[in-house]
Amino acid sequence: MTTPDYRLSQLETLEAESIHVIREVVAELERPVLLFSGGKDSIVMLELARKAFAPARIPFPVMHVDTGLNFPDVLEFRDKRVAELGVQLIVASVPDAIAAGTVKEEPNGSRNRIQTPVLLDAVEEHGFTALFGGARRDEDKARAKERVFSFRDEFGQWDPKNQRPEIWDLYNGRIHLGESIRVFPLSNWTELDIWQYIAREEIAIPQLYLAAEREVVERQGMLYAVNEFIRPREGEQVRRETVRYRTVGDANLTAAVLSEATTVEEVIAEIAVTRMTERGATRGDDKVSDAAMEDRKKEGYF
Repeated sequence: MTTPDYRLSQLETLEAESIHVIREVVAELERPVLLFSGGKDSIVMLELARKAFAPARIPFPVMHVDTGLNFPDVLEFRDKRVAELGVQLIVASVPDAIAAGTVKEEPNGSRNRIQTPVLLDAVEEHGFTALFGGARRDEDKARAKERVFSFRDEFGQWDPKNQRPEIWDLYNGRIHLGESIRVFPLSNWTELDIWQYIAREEIAIPQLYLAAEREVVERQGMLYAVNEFIRPREGEQVRRETVRYRTVGDANLTAAVLSEATTVEEVIAEIAVTRMTERGATRGDDKVSDAAMEDRKKEGYF
């Protein structure tokens, strides 16, 4: 007689852990919200939330902090996916905040830092006590310091030296009025895990993640696709290259990478041998300083 094998695969273990975290938040905290941008990590997180409560609907809204500089294809995908699941979408608009004078655009073109007050205002307006984010520990040094439940004070700020212990799968979600918890169900996932899960579950993704011939310009050693936010500067040559995006942040600061991967399986083969994180390879806004991400997180950013 063959002995049954009850061991879980790597992806099954990660999936079970993430679903447990999502359910724990709904059980412990009064008003959660899921940050959904239409990028690959938030797509997987939303799918895990769907699984966590199926066949019922997801019992919380999703929110996007819209910088006004997003790839149009990603926004279209965001709206389509939200409509398919029948969940409420809240859009916190950075352009609206700029127009109202509550934030001021920085000269370098990045709106990452001014996303923070817009996010915090939305949290206060809607009374959110827990925010699901798609950050993973392998992305950045600052994100590697995070707990799964990341406590934020009444000002939305993060203190990396004052975090709560997490023993096994026990999480402390106790907060006082005005405080909140940022929750990262994908903390233990890697970029490769994300892509393997997308393949296994046959999850739809924006086409920007797959290679195609695109017009690009080279800046600081990175390739930026020419679009409404990226125009050639004096001395820059536009050329056609076969590229794809490993991450889809703001279109004016997110670079593409040379690639021939036109399918998810080919993307997996590429990621399996790469030695640089997607943020390090493609995010111009993270090259401001080694501590750029940590500084923003301390202020309230994800």
